[in-house]
This record gives sequence, structure tokens and C-alpha cells, in this order.
Amino acid sequence: MHGGDGAGADRPGVVGPEGRWLAAVMHTAFFLLLAASLSRFLLRHPGEPRTPWIIALSAVLALLYVLGPALGATPNPRRLLWLGAVVGVWVVLVVLAPSYAWCAVPLFYTGLRTLPTRAALALVTVLTALVVAAQLRLADGFDPNLAFAPPAVAAVATAVFVHMQRQTARQRALIDDLLRTRRELAATERREGTLAERQRLSMEIHDTLAQGLSSQRMLLQAADRVWETDAAAARAHVRTAGTIADRGLAEARRLVHDLAPVDLAEAGPDPAYALPAALRTLAGRESGAGLTVRFHAEGTPVPLAGRARSALLRIAQGALANVREHAGAGTAALTLTYLDDQVVLDVADDGRGFSPQAPGGTRGARGHGLPAIRARAAQLGGTLTVESAPGEGTVLSVAIPLGDGAYAGLDDEGREGREDRHGRHDERG
Repeated sequence: MHGGDGAGADRPGVVGPEGRWLAAVMHTAFFLLLAASLSRFLLRHPGEPRTPWIIALSAVLALLYVLGPALGATPNPRRLLWLGAVVGVWVVLVVLAPSYAWCAVPLFYTGLRTLPTRAALALVTVLTALVVAAQLRLADGFDPNLAFAPPAVAAVATAVFVHMQRQTARQRALIDDLLRTRRELAATERREGTLAERQRLSMEIHDTLAQGLSSQRMLLQAADRVWETDAAAARAHVRTAGTIADRGLAEARRLVHDLAPVDLAEAGPDPAYALPAALRTLAGRESGAGLTVRFHAEGTPVPLAGRARSALLRIAQGALANVREHAGAGTAALTLTYLDDQVVLDVADDGRGFSPQAPGGTRGARGHGLPAIRARAAQLGGTLTVESAPGEGTVLSVAIPLGDGAYAGLDDEGREGREDRHGRHDERG
């Protein structure tokens, strides 16, 4: 028989669904053995003076056993008192009629379920000794089989039960750990999703509202400088600022509604030509106030997912905002190139340039524009390349691979359109 304090060894009364069938079997076995013992006594010893006592004690034992489940499975004082009463009545019956000794097997199970492991093992030892003594009383002489078989059976049954109890406790602990790990993982994913959404929103706001406000400030400052000397130029600056304010308001409303860029929403439903149309609109809108922006597309347009289209448009917006605010350029060019395996957006200007290798050189004066562009490209598995030198302008190039991420979210019609366009492009060679 096992002792020790393993996991779950001192947690009596903990029975899971897998143990309920065993409890039902043991309860049924107890009443069958009790009935068999009473029948055997009545058949072997009819009319004896102790017969009424045997019948009465059998009824009391059955009634006590029936009351057990109503007391619960936890080792509370009432259940311990109940177990003591059941064992006491059974001991009296064994003394009066040794054939009742076989009822000890279900009592082993009851004791192991109710008591801590060490106390249950002590009870099983006492019950086994009574069984051996009762069997030897029924035998004509000493029988080694009757002396050693009951302890062996009790040892095996107890070891199996304790092992099952500990396995159940370990499984329950593993399930608890799994549930706790799942909750922690879900919380971590929620936190990561929140951080990613915050970063995305910060880039959306930077590339739309913040850049628009910055352009409006520059235009209003320019209007203020020439207000007295060149009223027409001042009014032009104010009108341009008003146009930018209108676009910013529309972007803010769209951002609140579904975070989709306004230019893409107005470019039409075709996922292949929405991005070129939006970039052409952007170039026309950004032209003016000393900066001319041209747009050019190369290759056969392919339908991109909304996420990829939005990211490339935001990158173009952010890059042109940097050009207007920092480069001092007169002209800029947006070039969208569709290759077999990637789409490339180039933003070039003839401004003052800078040294990308210098500390902070790729960050720009405001410190957020190019890092935000790099982050947007990285989210789509793309790369950002910056080529510049002082006095030689700047070329910013973003390459997005045409993989599943770029096509994710397209419906069947969009995918078929992509395949058809690729097929025609391949046939043209």
C-alpha cells in the first residue's frame, strides 16, 4: 500500500466525472454484498437468538450507508461521524456473523474517498485485519490463502485507487494550468492588439490630420507675411489652407467611421485602379504654393487588398508632407511601379536633401515621418530605402511584396481580376 504526500494525496472527497461511475459500482456492490451476507446467515443459522439483531443491524447499516451521499464528499465533521458509525455497525456485524466481512471492500473505497491518505490507509489496515480474522473463524483450520489473500487484495485495490486519485489531481492541475495559460495568452494578445491599434492610429493621425494642420500653419504663416504687400497671394494661401482643412475634416470623419482613406473611397470600386487614381488625386491636390507634384504609374495594375492600398496612400501622404515641410523642393514625383513580385512606390524631390547616414538623418526634423513610413512598410512585409545627399534631393522608395498579405481580403472577383491581368501581362512578355 502507498503512503506519501503526492499531489492530490491529501485532497479526499474530490471526485470528478470520471470517478462517478466507480462510486456507483461500489455502492451497488455494497448493497449486493450486504444482502448476500444476510441471506447466507439466514440460510446457515435459521432461528438463532441473534437473528433479530443481525436483521436489525443490517437494516441500520443499509440506512446509514444510504444517508452518506446526502452529507457530501468533503471530510466535514458530520461525514467523519457518519463514517465512524458505518464502520462501527459493520464491526459489530462481523463479530456476530463473520460472513459480513466481504462488505469491507466497498468500505475501503468509502474510507479512501472520505479521509486523508494516511488516515485512510490506517483504516484499510484495520478493516483488512478484521476480514482476515473473520475468514479464519469461518475456516476449520488455519488457511494460508485466507490469511494472506485479503491483505494482498486490499493492497492492490488501495494502490490502484490512490494512483487514480493522484492522476486525477494531476490532470486537474494541468487543466487549471492550461486554462490559466489560455487566459494569460488571450490577455497578452489583447494587449498586443491594443498596442498595434494605437500605433496604427498614431500613424493615421500623423499622416492625415497632423500633416494637414502643419501644412495649414505654413500656408497661414505665408499668408500673414504677404498680407500687406501681396493680397492676392495671401488669399491664395488662405484658400489653399481652407482646402486642406476641408480634406482634414473629411479624413477625420472617415477615420471615425471606418479608418479608410477618403481618396481611396472616392477613387472607385475597382481594387486594381483605386490606388493609382488616389495617388493621382493626391499629386494634384499637393501641387501648388511653390511645389509641383507629378504622378506616374508603370506596369499593369493589380488589385491590392484595402490594407495595402491604404498603407501605400498613407506613405505617399506622409512622404509629400515631409517634402513640403522639410525639403524646400520645387518639384516632386510620385511613381507607382507594378512588378511581377512586388509593387514599388517612389517619392522623389529636388529639395535640399540630407545625409541618411548622419545620426537622426533618416528621421526628419519632426522625428516621426520616416519611422512611421518604415513601420507601415514593415507591417506588409515591405522595405523602405532612402537615397539622398545634401543639395541633391531625396528619393524615398517603398517596396511591398505581392504575396498573400497584399491580396488578403480580396473577394473572388478581385482575385480573378488579378489572375487575368497577370495572365495578359505574362502573355505580352
